[in-house]
Amino acid sequence: MNLKNLRQFATQNSKLIIALVSGVLMGITVAPFNVWFLAWFALSPLWVLVLIHKKSPRIAGKNHISPFSLALLPLLWGIGYHGTALFWITGIHPMTWMGVPWLASIAIAFFVWTFITLWGAALVTIWAISLFWIHQQFTSQNPQSKTLAFTPLIRVLIATAIWCGLEKIWSLGPLWWSSISYTQSPYNLVILHLGQLTGTSAITAAIVAINGLIAEAFLVFLSKSPHPSASFQLLVKKSPVNKYLTKYLTIAAGLFITLHLIGYSLYSRPLPQAPATALKIGIIQGNIPNTIKLFPEGFRRAIQGYTNGYLTLAAQNVDAVLTPEGALPFYLRDIQQGSLVKAIREKGVVAWIGGFGERGNSYNNSLFTFTGKGEVFSRYDKHKLVPLGEYIPFEEILGGIINRLSPLEAHQVPGASNQLFNTPFGRAIIGICYESAFPEQFRRQAAAGGEFILSAANNAHYSKAMPAQHHAQDIMRAIETDRWAVRATNTGYSGFVNPHGKTLWISGHNTYETHAEIIYKQQTKTLYVRWGDWLTPSLLGLSILALCLHIFSPKDDFHQ
Repeated sequence: MNLKNLRQFATQNSKLIIALVSGVLMGITVAPFNVWFLAWFALSPLWVLVLIHKKSPRIAGKNHISPFSLALLPLLWGIGYHGTALFWITGIHPMTWMGVPWLASIAIAFFVWTFITLWGAALVTIWAISLFWIHQQFTSQNPQSKTLAFTPLIRVLIATAIWCGLEKIWSLGPLWWSSISYTQSPYNLVILHLGQLTGTSAITAAIVAINGLIAEAFLVFLSKSPHPSASFQLLVKKSPVNKYLTKYLTIAAGLFITLHLIGYSLYSRPLPQAPATALKIGIIQGNIPNTIKLFPEGFRRAIQGYTNGYLTLAAQNVDAVLTPEGALPFYLRDIQQGSLVKAIREKGVVAWIGGFGERGNSYNNSLFTFTGKGEVFSRYDKHKLVPLGEYIPFEEILGGIINRLSPLEAHQVPGASNQLFNTPFGRAIIGICYESAFPEQFRRQAAAGGEFILSAANNAHYSKAMPAQHHAQDIMRAIETDRWAVRATNTGYSGFVNPHGKTLWISGHNTYETHAEIIYKQQTKTLYVRWGDWLTPSLLGLSILALCLHIFSPKDDFHQ
């Protein structure tokens, strides 16, 4: 393609290119790229493109809107965002260690990445179509009409509520990770403290609303062009352009500053660190690749590495030791006969060991508390399982290809959703790997008296992007619940996080490490822990109220 053809292509497809590029810009806001500030305006181009979407020439005397041409814009934006943020999923290839042929492994890896990317893009598409439909339905097409003039501020409110509502619904399913709220973790800790008020919806709502205000200001700016389209003329009919351009940008800047000031007031609160609540916790990062983990060499390295790591930390006078998810990939009865439990009986230091718990003819991915006597004190079974990693979706189709998810013949099943995890030091909040993306899991346990967070994960077989995002998720959970968090992973990143989201220590990637830090038990209950996500239903309720008032109130003309 020569330069002339390239320019022609860019001109003809400029809107599609803008949608895709702005989605990619949102995609690089997340860890490990961490260009978090782009999130505050990377959605606004899509907002503008949706609202100025033109109708096609008249068909049978009626203006016709092509659903495909409208849906393609948010679909491309969603592919740009979720596809970029979640590209690390392709790291599941190669899966030859699971018995999957090399070419089939590539196909599965890209199918999974494509499916999850499109799943997230579908959310954006539903949001954009809803925004366009509401704008069309409640914007008067007759400048002289006295009904249904739709103001941009109401549009921003409704669009924000719809996005938060869709994310809430999405989070109830099995595929949930890339909420736009996590674009701010781990660096914008100030805004993440809004999570203490109403969870991730506060950050999501802030990002969507500010993007919307910027977009509305840009629409006003475009209306100053020598040949504005009819849609632009309608948007700003008989309105002082400069006044409203300044108005929306001022509101956006004011909202941005105000929300960050609220976050800073929470962030700057001193952390109580009473000696009576202190615990010295050690972690072991075993660094056993998935390619050997489920084979004899992996078993040998696991037993040796975690036993030696436990002895090293016990010599540092820790109160307890945390191992990663599936540190010892055996049934509990086999773990109890091993060298690690023998070392526990000798040193008398509590340990949390990742392994498999039997459940009838099936098994759970579990975390066990072993007392200093080597006895099992408590058990937590992972509730949120990873598709393909821990169970086979569409097993009747894929089951013949993927025949090795674990060394056990039985099928893995999820644990109960209402589990609590008691330890010799009090009640803990547990998250095993994928569960870090589900804030409700942590909120429920904190509300039930959990005093500190233990996060155990594998994270092997992926690039650095995955563990970086996983660490970012745990930072958000620590802030929302106002708890100290301990992370132990197989290959990285393990770490310690305080309730303000500050990482006190973080491991390397693909390294064997042991480390100990002092954390503190806390019993505080944030507004989010007490009330949950109250913001999303409030925004939806306000949107309905605003629509009702707007519809039934008299209007002299279209106004902003």
